[in-house]
Amino acid sequence: MNKKQLQSELTKNKIAEAARTLFAQRGYAATSIEDIVAATGSSKGNIYYHFKSKEGLFLHLVDEWDREWKAQWVEKEHLYATVEEKLYGLAEHLVANDLNHPLTKAADEFLSSEWEKSDVQDEVIKYISEHIEFNQRMLQQGIDAGELKSDDTRTLGFILEALLMGLGEMSKRSQIKDAISIYRKAFKVFLYGTVVQKSGRDM
Repeated sequence: MNKKQLQSELTKNKIAEAARTLFAQRGYAATSIEDIVAATGSSKGNIYYHFKSKEGLFLHLVDEWDREWKAQWVEKEHLYATVEEKLYGLAEHLVANDLNHPLTKAADEFLSSEWEKSDVQDEVIKYISEHIEFNQRMLQQGIDAGELKSDDTRTLGFILEALLMGLGEMSKRSQIKDAISIYRKAFKVFLYGTVVQKSGRDM
């Protein structure tokens, strides 16, 4: 990377950091490009050069958030020996890094206001697909280890992601105090169900 490229990358990072702080403090709609210009000293042209639009800038921050989320999980995943332990560890990770993330409220606002745009929908579809694949890999590890019975992991991964998304939305709207316990209970139901198992009967 030459000096010009390095300077460009530093400028881009400076804009992103300032925007992250403003979005977290004010929300998505209340933060304007002019606010970001004032916070960074960069010109509008510079911001548009790096991110195309306010929407593009926020999507960049969401992408960074997702990469950080995955990197943090990789660092701790080895601490959990079984798929059940991983799910319970995932509950803690989700509550800490999704429900309580500084950009959570701004992200909800962003999706509500910008959902009609095709690039936003494409980004959300990509995000969901990647997380279904993440779930699928974890569940396949459980099957390979003999912890889970053999099944279609793609379908299970989809169901698990739907469960996680629903838990997240309900937790935010209900403002429950102990979200981790709710997540853990949901994972226990996902793994074991609630029906009394009778001899010779299989789910």
